[in-house]
Amino acid sequence: MNKKKIPIFSIVIPTFNHAIFLKRALKSIIDQSFENWEAIVIDNYSTDSTQKVVAEFNDPRIKYLKVHNKGIIAISRNIGIQNAKADWVAFLDSDDWWTSNKLEICFNKLNENIDFIYHRMKIKSDKFKLISRKKTKNKQLTKPVLTNLLVGGNVISNSSVVVRKNLLDKIGYLDEREDLVAVEDYHAWLKIAKLTDKFLYLSVCLGYYFSHNKSVSQKNMSIPSRIAVHDFKEILTKQQNLKLEANIRYKSGRFYYLNNNFDKSKKDLIYVLKYGYYSLKLRSLLVLFIMLFK
Repeated sequence: MNKKKIPIFSIVIPTFNHAIFLKRALKSIIDQSFENWEAIVIDNYSTDSTQKVVAEFNDPRIKYLKVHNKGIIAISRNIGIQNAKADWVAFLDSDDWWTSNKLEICFNKLNENIDFIYHRMKIKSDKFKLISRKKTKNKQLTKPVLTNLLVGGNVISNSSVVVRKNLLDKIGYLDEREDLVAVEDYHAWLKIAKLTDKFLYLSVCLGYYFSHNKSVSQKNMSIPSRIAVHDFKEILTKQQNLKLEANIRYKSGRFYYLNNNFDKSKKDLIYVLKYGYYSLKLRSLLVLFIMLFK
């Protein structure tokens, strides 16, 4: 009797009107050297050719689901997780893509001492950004991971993550609160880090993060970021809390700068100069310097 092979990885891909990007993302999965996977595309009732793009691949390993997520992407991700058959869940945003050896390299790292894998991602942008000049995303976290994630901010790109499904089950999946939109992944990493320190960082680039120009100045990310860390801050020392606050203030300072509110921007960025990490201080100095000529 033929038994269906259980996939090693379930790849969760939420999407909405990203047909042109989704095609690239799915091709990067089809091209994987490691073939024992399933991909779950969760479509927020796109009005473009998303469904056609999925159908054209004609691969039984790709599942296509529709859900009204009300603008809360965590709802789509959770539907994907709940439908996953594998013990390991990989996340891929529909505008990002992987190198062809991503899953093979991750598979070779799986063992009882690993609960969570993430890796370096190269940033690809559709517009030059003077302030954000990083070429790569993600960096290695030191232990304790929870403390490092709080003080250093979210250094884990969603599309780089491979995590045990039972951990996602234990934390109750991603929080679907509206006030956590855009940081629901960071909030989930914090909850996982509270349960385990078994995080593995791969310094090799195994994917590409696509940075859009359309949403850079539209949302003050300091607001949801402050909500995401609220329930974890008590474990930090006074000095660590100052570093955490500096990370959040940099987000608001950058937001205010991009929206031409220079007085508020200066106030936040000066705080970063006092308490932030060296790299954030340099970025804050650059923005403050630019504002001298505004």
